[in-house]
Parts: sequence; C-alpha cells; structure tokens
Amino acid sequence: MQGVFAVLCLWIGLEFTLFVQWGASGGSQPFVDRPPGAEGFLPISALISLSHWIQTGTINDIHPSAMVILLAIVAVSWVARKAFCSWLCPIGTLSESLWLLGKRIFGRTLTIPRWLDYPLRSLKYFLLLFFAWSILQMNVPDLTTFIYSPYNKVADVKMFLFFARLSEIAFWVLLVLIVLSIPIKNFWCRFLCPYGALLGITGWLSPLKVTRDKSRCVDCELCTKACPSNIKVHKIGNLSRNSPVGRVWSDECTNCLACVEVCPVKETLDVRVSRTRYRVPSWTLGLLLTVVFTAITGAAMLTGHWHNNISRDEYLYRFQRLDSYQHFQGQVPEYGPND
Repeated sequence: MQGVFAVLCLWIGLEFTLFVQWGASGGSQPFVDRPPGAEGFLPISALISLSHWIQTGTINDIHPSAMVILLAIVAVSWVARKAFCSWLCPIGTLSESLWLLGKRIFGRTLTIPRWLDYPLRSLKYFLLLFFAWSILQMNVPDLTTFIYSPYNKVADVKMFLFFARLSEIAFWVLLVLIVLSIPIKNFWCRFLCPYGALLGITGWLSPLKVTRDKSRCVDCELCTKACPSNIKVHKIGNLSRNSPVGRVWSDECTNCLACVEVCPVKETLDVRVSRTRYRVPSWTLGLLLTVVFTAITGAAMLTGHWHNNISRDEYLYRFQRLDSYQHFQGQVPEYGPND
C-alpha cells in the first residue's frame, strides 16, 4: 500500500509539473490538466477551508480537494489511529526508507533519551496549536478574503516553486532534516509534523488499537524492538490488575503492525475493536483504510467538490504575476475584483 500510494503521489507530481510548465510558458507548451490531488500538500489552505465550511456550511471552489483530503486523513485516524502515517503518507514512507537505510549502514538507529524525547515530541503539538489558533482568530469575512485571494488561488503553484527553486536556507534545512532522519527513526514525523500531532489526538478516539494479552506473553520483548515509534509494547497492560488485556494508547502508535507481525506467540498481540475479543487481520485493516479514504474522496468527486473553478485563462493571468502574490499569517494584501 505504501508503494501504491507513493507511485500515485509521483504521478500527481508529474502531472502538476507539466501543468506548471504549461503555465510558465504562457500556454505555448501542451496543456495538462492540473491534478486536484496536489492540494493534499496545502495543509493551511485545507484548515482555512474547513473553518470556513464549519461556519458557513459551504465548500469553496478554490481548493475544495484540500479540505476533502484533510477530512479523509482525519477519518482514517478516527477509524484506525495514525495508520495514515504508516500505510499511506508519502512523507512517512520516505522517512521510513531513510531510517531503514541508516539501520543497514550503521547496524542500528539512535534512540533519543526520554528527557529529551518528550520536549522534542511536543514541538509538533505547538506547531499545530499555532496554526489552529491563528485560523480560529479569523472570522468569516477574513476566511473568505483569504480563500478567494490571488495568493491562495495559486498557493499550490507557489508551493511547487518553493521546492523546485529552493533557497539556500531552505536547502540546508531540508538537508539537515534528511540527515537526521537517517540515524533517528521518523525524525520529521515524530518531532515536527503538525499532521502527525492532529492524527495523534484524533487517533485516541479510534476503536482499533493494538492489544496485548499479558497472560500469553513470554516477555521476549521482540515487539518493543520492532516498534518504529519506540513504544514499550511488551509492558502494555502490566499496570492493570483487573484485566489480563492491555491496549496501546500512545499518541505515537501508527498501527503499522510491526509488533503484531513479529510476535512469536499466537493471539498475544493483535488489533482489536475496543475491548472486545474481535481481532482485525492485517489485510482487513489495509482494506478498511483504503475504503474510508477512497469513499470520502470519491464522494467529493461525485458531488462536484473535487476540481476547482479556476479557468485556464485565469491561470495564465496568475502565472504572469506569481511573484507579486504574498501573504503573512493568513493576511493577504487588499485586492479588487479584477486582481
């Protein structure tokens, strides 16, 4: 599933690259439809669109799929915790590939001591709080102004050009993140990703959690060694005297099932629905994630809330003025109806 979703994202990236080349050429190169899936990389626009939808009941037609993808990701976390991070997220796949490379090179990965790990993990929650608080301060007119601003209309193009034309500072920051991700498991995801913070919170509501039957456990600790999130899986449930069953509640659990797959004793570790004895097989969890994500995005396509309403002519007009479109913490310069 990671491979399939990564290929899908690469295909979207190729289509968007060709679209940008068309716009940058003033329309002289062949036209390629802009893929709406590219809006999945616009978290700020998605949050602003979500706030606007909640307050007005209307889905804007500038970046509708950004909000839809955000809702699909959150829905997946409600169903199966942070499974989006380990099963679908292309950044998560890249991050996992980097630390696996580091493990192959060095024979091990580094474990951050707890006294440093906790404050570092809180950084992503502070980032999420900052973005959420900034957007909550915006009333409906402010949200509408931003959504229909010239900047937001080409926010996806601006994001693309940011990475295509990396500044020296951005290059070194990106390089540092990549280097740190080689010896440290999921450095970006664990310490800095606001999406990871959001899914960690919503994941607490999920009925599907890794469950350990301590009466069957042989204390081999293979589950803990296999966990990419450094969760002490072999100790789950030890503090409970009333029940032999314990559940993984950590906000870092991504339901990757690495611990379940490595457990040598049958029915000791598995994903269960709430506190029932119903076990969810690995293939069922994967199918469930796919169904939830595609159902929400598919519904948006069928109801006309997937593609934006920006014409080719307007895009060509915007491409000529990209450098003049700016914003600061959700505030955009005043613009008129012809801007």
